Amino acid sequence: MNLTEASKRILIGRKLASHQLGETLLPKRIALPVFASDALSSVAYAPDEILLTLSLAGMSAFAFSWKIGLLVAAVMIVVVASYRQTVHAYPSGGGDYEVATVNLGPNAGLTVASALLVDYVLTVAVSVSSGIQNAKAFLPFITPGREGLWAAGMILVLMAMNLRGVRESGGVFAVPTYAFMIGVIVMVAWGLFQIFVLGSHLQTETSSYQVVPDPSYASFAGFAAIALLARTFSSGCAALTGVEAISNGVPAFKKPKSKNAATTLALLATIAVTMLTGILVLANLTGTKLVDPHGAAYFTKDGVPVQGDIPTVMGQLASTVFGGFRPGFYFVMACTLVILVLAANTAFNGFPVLGSILAKDGYLPRQLYTRGDRLAYSNGIVALALVAVSLVLLYNASVTALIQLYVVGVFVSFTVSQIGMTRHWTRHLRTETDPAIRRQMMRSRVINTIGLTFTGVVLVIVLVSKFTHGAYLAIIAMVSVFFVMKAVKGHYANVAREVELEGTADSALPSRVRALILVSDVNKPTARAVAFARAMRPTTLEAVIVSVDPAEVQRVITEWEAQDYPVPLKVLASPFREVTNPFVNYVKSVRSANPRDVVCVFVPEYVVGHWWEQILHNQTALVVRTRLHFTPGIMVISVPYQLHSSQAAVDRLQREDPLAWRRIGTGLSQTEMDHAEKGS
Repeated sequence: MNLTEASKRILIGRKLASHQLGETLLPKRIALPVFASDALSSVAYAPDEILLTLSLAGMSAFAFSWKIGLLVAAVMIVVVASYRQTVHAYPSGGGDYEVATVNLGPNAGLTVASALLVDYVLTVAVSVSSGIQNAKAFLPFITPGREGLWAAGMILVLMAMNLRGVRESGGVFAVPTYAFMIGVIVMVAWGLFQIFVLGSHLQTETSSYQVVPDPSYASFAGFAAIALLARTFSSGCAALTGVEAISNGVPAFKKPKSKNAATTLALLATIAVTMLTGILVLANLTGTKLVDPHGAAYFTKDGVPVQGDIPTVMGQLASTVFGGFRPGFYFVMACTLVILVLAANTAFNGFPVLGSILAKDGYLPRQLYTRGDRLAYSNGIVALALVAVSLVLLYNASVTALIQLYVVGVFVSFTVSQIGMTRHWTRHLRTETDPAIRRQMMRSRVINTIGLTFTGVVLVIVLVSKFTHGAYLAIIAMVSVFFVMKAVKGHYANVAREVELEGTADSALPSRVRALILVSDVNKPTARAVAFARAMRPTTLEAVIVSVDPAEVQRVITEWEAQDYPVPLKVLASPFREVTNPFVNYVKSVRSANPRDVVCVFVPEYVVGHWWEQILHNQTALVVRTRLHFTPGIMVISVPYQLHSSQAAVDRLQREDPLAWRRIGTGLSQTEMDHAEKGS
């Protein structure tokens, strides 16, 4: 095993065979942190976005924070109840894409898919960026202006962890996810206990600050108030992102898959709603406030503007609730940092699976379809990481900027999926006669109809309130992805039609095979090419050399005659001292003169053992092959000659994969080798 292969195995682990896929299936205790970490972690930044938006209207607007939180919680409960119907009806893992495609048609499915792909990228960018912002509260070495680089580094670490496979990465993520749940619930419970039981007057650092509002919202009345509350609600709905990932990940659950997925959804809703409402209520009771440091609103204290960074809601609450008990503060903040970074794992599980399904249907490159050597969709994981890294570097990991692009995609998929599920139950009710099953279907249709109403209203609110604040960029991205996928599908369809057999003409034998050998010298590679070409018994056989140096060509002619090859050697003139054009033009002329024949070109090539040797050899052969591949009726055959240095490549292959080398050496498949070994 060479250094590269050894590093890869250390990074992502040993290879897994296809029959080991069952070992990667997830029990509910692992599936919850794997698929629900995004929705659970959003309680750490959704309250921030609610308070940041409300701050534009000044002090009076903060009273609406917990009410908006309850609205968000209500929408989450409805959405989760709707998706419980989806995982039972469509357990194959297609999720919203499959629901929309089956019930509403391919264009609806592509709309959902494009929205989800964009949203998965934004999930990674927002989650990691939020984690870096929270880390600044207790990690002073994360300096302003460098947040994007830290976020990019964390995304690459997540990529490496996910390349190890769902089961293994899930085991790593489970501990910090459960630690975050415990930390937040304990913080909220202890804070409320101090306020209502012990009678403590808990107040955060910002409770004594005053907010000077944005002049546009200073009155906080009429249309301005409605617009701001709608924008606040849409930002808070970031807490719902990630819910759909469970419906896409049903195949990753242990049996019974649908039941386990539905139970995980219920657990997700219960925990997330409890944590979100608890944080907002506690923030309201402790007077917690936030303002956007780059916005029009700002803090004052005793009439003097407040300078410096203000901690996040989680940072302020943890510091206040635990007071002098600093280990409690550091525990909550460390868990918050880790869960926010790991929340991107939801997208790292959802994006590759959806990409694989789309690739199978021909809407994305087929490289995204297959699993890697750890049974994870490696190409999809790498693609997601690279796009997300570009995004955090572009926005310097600014959550406030990225959040404006967020949520739109997920509510597009929510709404279209609920329309599809409503049609699904209506379609099946037309043919179902069993009264008990019909009652169950009607109940499910009512749930999905309610879900459609809620998500449709939220989608309209999100589009109207966020469109001018950056949501239009997300919409442009979705539309672009939609048309790219249509173009990819069209390309694959055109290629399939073009290569489809049409009667017996495609299988007809050529009239003659005219063979040509490219000669540069009289040596062992040339002798091997001549012998192989003669063994093929073509109709005509001719060797061709291009005259770049007349003296050199004369030497080759002399040696050719001395070897007494029974093949004529033709010399092509080259007044401009080039090899490729004269040879390619001659081959084309042979083909043009005999359009019903096939011209077969034999090209001797060196097989080398090091990359730098490839630069020194075979360059002319490479150009000739490339040029001739674009000409119909011409076949190019490489005749390899192994130099001594090629043994180095053989040795590397034997060290890296002995079984593969044995199969190559014997010409047997793995199954045939197993039978042979058992027989012996």
